Amino acid sequence: MLAEPDRIEADRNAHRLRVDTLVRLRWLAVIGQSATVAGVHFALGFPLPFTACFTVVACSALLNIGLRIRYPVSKRVDPGLAALILGYDILQLSVLLFLTGGLQNPFSILVLAPVMISATALPPWRTLMLGLFATALTTVLAFHHLPLPWLPGESLVLPLTYITGIWCAIQLGLGFTGVYAWRVAKEARQLANALSATELVLEREQHLSQLDGLAAAAAHELGTPLATIALVVRELDRAAGPDHPMADDLALLREQVGRCREILAKLTSLGSDGAGPLDRLTLSHLIEEVAGPQRGFEVPITITRDGDGPEPVTARNPGLIYGLGNIIDNAVDFAGSHVHIEARWNASAVTLVVQDDGPGFPPDVMLRLGEPYVTTRGGDRRGTVRRSSDDNADGHGLGVFIAKTLIERTGAQITWTNAPAPANGARVEVTWQRGAFEQPAQFTSSALG
Repeated sequence: MLAEPDRIEADRNAHRLRVDTLVRLRWLAVIGQSATVAGVHFALGFPLPFTACFTVVACSALLNIGLRIRYPVSKRVDPGLAALILGYDILQLSVLLFLTGGLQNPFSILVLAPVMISATALPPWRTLMLGLFATALTTVLAFHHLPLPWLPGESLVLPLTYITGIWCAIQLGLGFTGVYAWRVAKEARQLANALSATELVLEREQHLSQLDGLAAAAAHELGTPLATIALVVRELDRAAGPDHPMADDLALLREQVGRCREILAKLTSLGSDGAGPLDRLTLSHLIEEVAGPQRGFEVPITITRDGDGPEPVTARNPGLIYGLGNIIDNAVDFAGSHVHIEARWNASAVTLVVQDDGPGFPPDVMLRLGEPYVTTRGGDRRGTVRRSSDDNADGHGLGVFIAKTLIERTGAQITWTNAPAPANGARVEVTWQRGAFEQPAQFTSSALG
């Protein structure tokens, strides 16, 4: 099934209407209303307040133009704004009906349309509010309205009993179509979410299963070359002596060989760590553990903490440590002069922000970050070279994918952005519900396969 953050985000998007959808539907209404008013006035010759009617229709056209200018086509508006827009449609149609006979006008049934649109996309309580609004307006229209357009010199006044019947039919229509459309749309959303969740899980598990084999093969194949490199470095160090000009470089090389061995050990031991006296970590200790291996390079790492209440404590989770370490490693790689790690917490949430001052994420990459084989930020790296001069910054794009997957398995939600000017640089924000952060680790060896 979907992780909790993915499920919440999918549920939010399911209750958001695209601006393009609302605009297109309103253009259809504008065209239909204009044609109807013109037809009744010119073709049938029925007198009606033509100028006032077209002024009301023009207001809808102006609203559409404003929405087009204000929002991009693909923008999904929040349910509150969508409800206001649909409420305007009910009000606009009610004003037209007031000018043209109230509930005696056969087009009064169209008041159902905005409520039905709301039922298919918006939360039920917003649909209920729109339904009550439509009920109130149709009740007013039953008693207060201008005469129904009719033949010159004649008038058509329907009896109150008939008007009451129309009012009842509209209320039944509001209730029935609203509930029916909501049920159908809800079942369609549930089916779509289930299919999306299944596809996402299968895709991720397939990639992770492949990575599991690659990790085991890498750990096995790289063990012998690393042992040979360590032996050669030790012999060179012994032959050079402590005063040799290359002594510092040899020490750094020996340190990095040891780090490579630690990384390979992590790949083969993820999920096998047993509980012990250090199986619980405060947020500060977690940050120090993942940032510690990066402090040996030429980029300073600053850590700030801002908490409300006691500091959160989490279970030692190899997958979480590996994922956060990968994010900080990338920040150090791409930073121009420094990396800043900020920890925040309160009674409901825990947030960790990693920000560098490098080139940041290019827009075409940011939208796909976290997918496998999506790589590089801002082209080449700026600032001091901290690995090797021929080190490839691009990689294969699997590090972020693995980090994102492992971190999200702990219940976190990751946001990738660029810091606003003048700071610039990449900004990665990881947020947990406090309960999810402090619960015992659920990480198992299946995290890599």
